[in-house]
Parts: sequence; structure tokens; C-alpha cells
Amino acid sequence: MRVRFHLPDFSGRFKLNLMFAEMLKNKPEFFREGVEIASFYGVFPPSIWNGGRTQGGVCDRVFIKQVIKAFNDRGIPLRFTFTNPALEKKHLNDNFCNMVMNLANNGMNEAIVMSPLLEDYIRKNYPKYKLTSSTCKRITDPEKLEEELGKDYSIVVVDYDFNNNFEVLEKLPRKQDCELLVNACCEPNCPRRSAHYYSIGEQQIAYNEHIKKYPNVPFDVEKYDPQHFRDCPYSQRGIFEIRNLRTHISPDDIWEKYVPMGFEQFKIEGRTASPFNILETYMYYMAKPECRDEARFTLLKALENSKAIVYN
Repeated sequence: MRVRFHLPDFSGRFKLNLMFAEMLKNKPEFFREGVEIASFYGVFPPSIWNGGRTQGGVCDRVFIKQVIKAFNDRGIPLRFTFTNPALEKKHLNDNFCNMVMNLANNGMNEAIVMSPLLEDYIRKNYPKYKLTSSTCKRITDPEKLEEELGKDYSIVVVDYDFNNNFEVLEKLPRKQDCELLVNACCEPNCPRRSAHYYSIGEQQIAYNEHIKKYPNVPFDVEKYDPQHFRDCPYSQRGIFEIRNLRTHISPDDIWEKYVPMGFEQFKIEGRTASPFNILETYMYYMAKPECRDEARFTLLKALENSKAIVYN
């Protein structure tokens, strides 16, 4: 049995995720059967190709190389969230994103794509990267989802509105290559989701252009974040608030329903969530219920004792 989890934010949550990977390796008795880390996903900011969640900050080359090595040496790929739907041709030559792609171009790391423009560029210039079809495409037609699974993607992230639609899920081909977003905080059938992704893409571009021109001046988020998105009441929902949503997939569901059907790829979202919510979500999904308290304490102690590790 393989239950493969894709976990958020290899950069901003570097320390937490590294310690979690070590605990999974050294304390397997804490975890449910078959748990694996399939990837850590995210970006090194400032990445203009980034989508899904606006990511601020700046990473230097030394830190980037350290993070790539730390996870790749443990057999864990990094998966870049290059899903910005607002990109133009001029953005393809971005020096920072291309530097990152070259540094991680060892055949192990991957990219999540949405824009056909960027996808074609990556396929041509970085053919070693496996590509994932992003949930940002918002494919809600079952026939189009099956068509997507017929394309050359290593993984297709299924739209969260299909999560508990077993009539559709049962018929999908390549179930082992379908990734299910288990802890979506967004409202089911959200009519603004695609527009929100596009707005986030525009904001990411604006952020990158701003720090190039004014590196010491704070970025005005409100100028590039429409009021109706900024006040979205759902984006910061925590693990205890999402369990009653019809799109929620519980740990028991994963092992009792989805894995027996043939699914083995599961995504935990949370790139902009608080570290406390991320920690609790990891415990909820991957630790055995009877081991959660000890596993949580063990991880917190490891974090407390890891002062020597560089943390962005």
C-alpha cells in the first residue's frame, strides 16, 4: 500500500518540513500504513511564474541550493507551483525562475503547470522535469478531466469539487496518477475560484516588478488585491473548520475508500497557512490517531533543538 502525500511550502516552511521528513523516517511507528512524502511543493520567492497563492519574500542562491540538496538527498522531489495564469511571453525569460530551474534540473524535481505558454517553454527547455496538471485549471467537466488524464502529465490534480463524487471518480483512468486535494478550505462550487487564481497571478507579477524597482519599499498589497478577494472568508479556514465541507476527505476515507479504489496521491494545501495549522493538519492526516500527541510533541522538540539549521 502506498499513500503518497504532497506537502506545502518547501521554502517558507523549510525547517518544519525537514524535521517532519526526518520524523517520518525515524519514527514510522507513529504513522498510518503506507504513508510517504511524494513531494514538497511551492516556490523560492520571488518567482514570477508562481500561482495559486501569492508568495512574497526573497531567497538567495545559497539557500535555494541548500533546500534542493536537503530534500533531494532524502529522495524527496521539490515540485514548483509554476501555475500563474496571467503570464505573458516576456515573463518566460525571467532570470530568477530560470536560475531555479537550472539549479534543480537533476531529473528528480517537478513542476506544476497551468499556462500552456509556460508549459511549452518548460517542456522545450527543461525536459527532465515531470509535469503535473494543476487544479488551477478548474476542470469540472468529467469528460474533460478524462481527456486531461490522457495527456502527457505525470500527475493530474483533480478539482476539489469531484472529491466525494464517486460516480465520476470510479470511472477515471490512471487513478494512481490522480491527485486529490484532501483539505480544501475553499467553499464548494465557488464561482470566483478561477477569477481569484487570475487575480493572484496578476498580484504575483506586480510584486515581482515592484521589488525589482523598489527593493526597500513595502509592496502595497491592497492596490493589487481586489476587495472581494481580500475579504474572502474562506481562505484562512483551519483544519477544524473544514471537516463539515462536502469536499472534505478525512483520513479514514483515504484508507477505507480512496486507496482501495486505486488512488494513492493526496495533496495537503497550506502554503500560506499558519505553521500551527500545518502541524495539526500533518498530525490529522498522517499520524495514527493514538500517536498524534506523542508525534506532535516529538516534532515540536525536534524544531526546538534544531537551531543550527538555516531557516528562511
